[in-house]
Amino acid sequence: MTENKDQYEYHVPVMLQECLDGLDIHPDGIYVDLTFGGGGHAREIFKRLSSKGKLIVFDQDVDAKKNAWTAPNFHFVASNFSFLKNQLRMLGISKVDGILADLGVSSHQFNEPERGFSIRSDEKLDMRMNQRSGDSAFDVVNGYDEEELLSVIGKYGEVKSPRRIAQAICLKRQGNPIETTGQLIEILEPIAPKFKENKFYAQVFQAIRIEVNDEMNVLERMLEQTAEVLKPKGRLVVMSYHSLEDRLVKNYMKRGSFDGKIEKDFFGNILKPFTEVTRKPIVANDDELEQNSRARSAKLRIAERNEGE
Repeated sequence: MTENKDQYEYHVPVMLQECLDGLDIHPDGIYVDLTFGGGGHAREIFKRLSSKGKLIVFDQDVDAKKNAWTAPNFHFVASNFSFLKNQLRMLGISKVDGILADLGVSSHQFNEPERGFSIRSDEKLDMRMNQRSGDSAFDVVNGYDEEELLSVIGKYGEVKSPRRIAQAICLKRQGNPIETTGQLIEILEPIAPKFKENKFYAQVFQAIRIEVNDEMNVLERMLEQTAEVLKPKGRLVVMSYHSLEDRLVKNYMKRGSFDGKIEKDFFGNILKPFTEVTRKPIVANDDELEQNSRARSAKLRIAERNEGE
């Protein structure tokens, strides 16, 4: 495996040691990194494997494949992680020892202005993780009616004024389509709370990005499949960056459901596939926060697959 210093610039791995500890890596085991990106976490997992061990990595972003390497026990899967189970089956793998998912947008995607994720540039409205398919942010901003926009911004943006935002977008696009991130920011400026403008813009962009990539539904499908493919005592390690993601991960690990409701069998036993290894989320320490601002919002949760569920 060859090292490439540019890979670290692509995406600095957040809470690297904590993720490795959470996976509890066995050298001969099979591990999956569902969010390969720049390969920061994956490289360190791979270093801890023997020639009998295997690492399978997923990423739907074509840019990420440039960071892959060649080895008999390393496999890059160019796919959304919601196809986890089927993709593993195609590789002849039914059960694995550990799964890592570092959710959200990579530093590389934010730093490439033409991807349209950043509030700091004026580029085409895109925001697709997979630029080869699906509707873009342009389609959402210009194609959704007011009620649909209200629903997206209210549900995923965590802002106080979703109706005003939806109305402002619909009013502005009556003349010409809203084509760039800069034009969208201009529409949001009169609505943004004073001294909190950037946070407000980021929340609206977050809402549109989640809708474009169907992130919440994709996350639910992935989490359900982890229970099917992990061996008993296998580890699930998930890092999230906003409360919507973290709530789904927390509820699934803690209660086996996404709405937080507890299901019981006929005998009153709680039905859930995982037991939390950490009761509370792990957060980055002060040293890491100084070096990597992206770690500030990160919450890491670790769970172990129950036996017999």
